[in-house]
Amino acid sequence: MSDRQRDPKSRVRGDVRAGATTEAGVAGKAGATTEAGVAGKAGATTEAGVAGKAGATGGGRRGRGGLPATRRWIAAVFLLPALLLLGALVVYPIAFSVYRSLFDASGDGFVGLGNYGEMFSDEAIRTALRNNVVWVVVAPTVSTALGLVFAVLTERIRWGTAFKLVVFMPMAISMLAAGIIFRLVYDQDPERGVANAVWVGVHDTFADPAPFPGAKPRPRADLRPSGGGAFTTRSAVRSGSAVDLPLVAVRQDDLRGARPAVAAVPRPGKVTGTVWLDFTRGGGGRPDVIDGGERALAGLTVEAVRDGRVVAAATTAADGTYALPAEQAGGARLRLPASNFAEAYGGVDWLGPALVTPAIIGSYVWMWAGFAMVLIAAGLAGVPRELLEAARVDGAGEWQVFRRITVPLLAPVLVVVLVTLMINVLKIFDLVYIIAPGSSIRSANVLALQLFQSSFGTDVDEGLGSAIAVFLLLLVMPVMYVNLRRIRKERRR
Repeated sequence: MSDRQRDPKSRVRGDVRAGATTEAGVAGKAGATTEAGVAGKAGATTEAGVAGKAGATGGGRRGRGGLPATRRWIAAVFLLPALLLLGALVVYPIAFSVYRSLFDASGDGFVGLGNYGEMFSDEAIRTALRNNVVWVVVAPTVSTALGLVFAVLTERIRWGTAFKLVVFMPMAISMLAAGIIFRLVYDQDPERGVANAVWVGVHDTFADPAPFPGAKPRPRADLRPSGGGAFTTRSAVRSGSAVDLPLVAVRQDDLRGARPAVAAVPRPGKVTGTVWLDFTRGGGGRPDVIDGGERALAGLTVEAVRDGRVVAAATTAADGTYALPAEQAGGARLRLPASNFAEAYGGVDWLGPALVTPAIIGSYVWMWAGFAMVLIAAGLAGVPRELLEAARVDGAGEWQVFRRITVPLLAPVLVVVLVTLMINVLKIFDLVYIIAPGSSIRSANVLALQLFQSSFGTDVDEGLGSAIAVFLLLLVMPVMYVNLRRIRKERRR
């Protein structure tokens, strides 16, 4: 047995000491806690009161925004120049345009909403509205789509930075300069217009051009027009005869390398002849006779036609001669088909009434696809690569990764690009004004151009021009509202 068990008094004394110690500790802790809390509250109250008094004494009254009144006045003074500029350059023009749109062309007669009614009844303005719809739908969509494709593809190539630089470079060119460039690009003459030069080159690759465009028979010759640009002999041919076919109006460029013409020799069982340029430089030649120095026309097609059907055909040799079998050609008439003389393919009339708007939209996309690419590439850099790799590990193909992961994650950036380009497109003016020729300007008309023409053109009507300006503002405001809501949502996140 232990000493405590043997001595009960000692055990009682020990318990009393432990209780006293415990009670003292608890009381001490409680007291310390209570005193500290009281002291803390008293100190905080005292310090807050002192600080509040000091603040009230030193800073003056506070405004509703939490800033002292003097600071608010200082902020207002600094904002005043910007507010004055905003009022002079934005608020006043808008208010004056609304006011001016209610008056007639002279500005003296009040017409109310008459200018707005005229705006929707005028054919030129309705064309401008239709073109603006095409612009808003096509131009931002194509520019954003190309920017997305460029941004995704350039991530996979070494020289992606150089490619981005080349694509973005048109942004450094003004609209005026871009308009002049594309006015030349779309020129109708393939010798000047790059677009038609490429188009004609592709066309001529698959379709042979006419050997002698613009050529025609000599007047009073046996050939006569037979419709569609073809020429047919007046009389039927006989077996063993030679039928010469003289032509004029052949271009000098088409005679390069041409050999001297040779008179065809009649042959039994054949219908022969020569096709040549019946013209002698310096004069002295005889009509319908092959004179020395006159050039042969090689590569021409000669057909024998009976009852409207081609029964035989031949092509002229280098010396201009041809030969047809008399069994088929005997008793038929000879015809030079229109394919021999068709004008050279001149390409597409890019700036004609039918294609002028798509052509100008193409120049806009050339300029702004780089802008879209840069913004989308910046958003693409923030896409977590772990998600893309996880999708590939799970067996998703590149198209599925692009469509189901990359595009949804880039949706906020794509909306920003689309909205920005829509606002920009609604104000398009300079490209249309510079690129569209006078014959197609009405077909390419847009609201901003019509606003300029109504306000400063030949038939000046500032009331109508102001109504168009107000209508343009109303068109832009919904797009701006959507953009502002998106910005506020992003700030809340």
